[in-house]
Parts: sequence; C-alpha cells; structure tokens
Amino acid sequence: MSQAGGQGTLFVISAPSGAGKTSLVSEMLRQDAQLGVSVSHTTRALREGERSGVNYHFVSRGEFEAMIARGEFLEHADVFGNYYGTSQVWVRETLARGQDVILEIDWQGAEQVRRLIPECLSIFIVPPSAQVLRERLVGRGTDAPEVVERRLSEAEEECRHAVEFDYLVVNDDFNVALADLLAIVRSRRLKMSVQQNRHSRLLAGLAGSV
Repeated sequence: MSQAGGQGTLFVISAPSGAGKTSLVSEMLRQDAQLGVSVSHTTRALREGERSGVNYHFVSRGEFEAMIARGEFLEHADVFGNYYGTSQVWVRETLARGQDVILEIDWQGAEQVRRLIPECLSIFIVPPSAQVLRERLVGRGTDAPEVVERRLSEAEEECRHAVEFDYLVVNDDFNVALADLLAIVRSRRLKMSVQQNRHSRLLAGLAGSV
C-alpha cells in the first residue's frame, strides 16, 4: 500500500549482530503494510532455501562491478570477499510512489546513504548490555567461538557510531523495542512537511472555507 500522494520516507536501520534487528524489522513489515524493504544485490552464492529476488538479487561479480561503474548503488561494500549493495533506482522509484522503505545496513552503508539521501531517517538498535549481546550470540548456536568474539569486537566499533543516527532504540524487551520503532515511523508520517503533501487538498479546502 502506498501513501496517498507525496514522497515516501527512507528508514535506515543499523545494529550490531545479535541486537535483534532482523526479527524487529520482520515484525515491523508484518504489522505495517505501508513499509517495504529493499532487497540487496550480492555476489555470494545462493544458499539452500533462498530465492533470487526475495532474499537477495544474486548476480556475478562482473555484473556487480559494472553496476558500481554505472553508479547504480546507493551504498555497497565488500564483505569477506563478497559484494553487497542497495539499488539506487529501486529505492528512489519506490519512494517516489509514496512507499516507505526500510534499509537494513551497517553504519558504513548508512553513512553512504545519508550523503545521497540526506532526508532519510536513521535508527540504531542496541542490546541492553555487552553481556546480553554475548549471551544472544552464543545462544544462537550458529557461530564458532572465534566468530562470536569477532562479532563482539565488530559490535564495539559499530556502537561507537550510534551517535551519528537520528534515533536510538534499546532492544531489552522485544515488544517495547518494536513499539518504539513503529512509533518513530508513525511520528515521521505525521510530520507537517509529510502531511502537507499528502493532504494538500484537505488543507486548502479547510482554509478556504473559513
């Protein structure tokens, strides 16, 4: 569902691994039909159960580098030998239709996006403590101990950049953090600059009737 007139809002959401970002964004999308999520391009191999165009747009390294050369990405990065990137065309066209869009990216990608779309709204999600983050990463049971330690080290660096974002959400209680995120989205939609575009005829009619 698109908003009735006006430009959609780009919500950039970042968090250290283990903060619960993916689960929170999934529930935001389930509860709010006006939110869409950007599907990134990647050069990594498709994994069992994944579908191209749903989980990622899977492309070759050569194709990805050609897209970089053509300036087709809002942001991109080389992560452990594989490229990941966000399509600039898709995001801008979707926003132009009045659809709000969520980007799940790291702080470096968020920095790139803010330079190209400064009117975006950025949110950083953190766990309630470093100990809780460790417990969550270990509890997932998907990473070797050395990988957990690397993720914790990366989390320290990521959290140093939290102050660069517009909003901070602490994911101590999932439902509270979800409500906070949805409140940020709703508050943005009620801002005068957004409402003025969406309800220009209403405002003009009301002003003319006085």
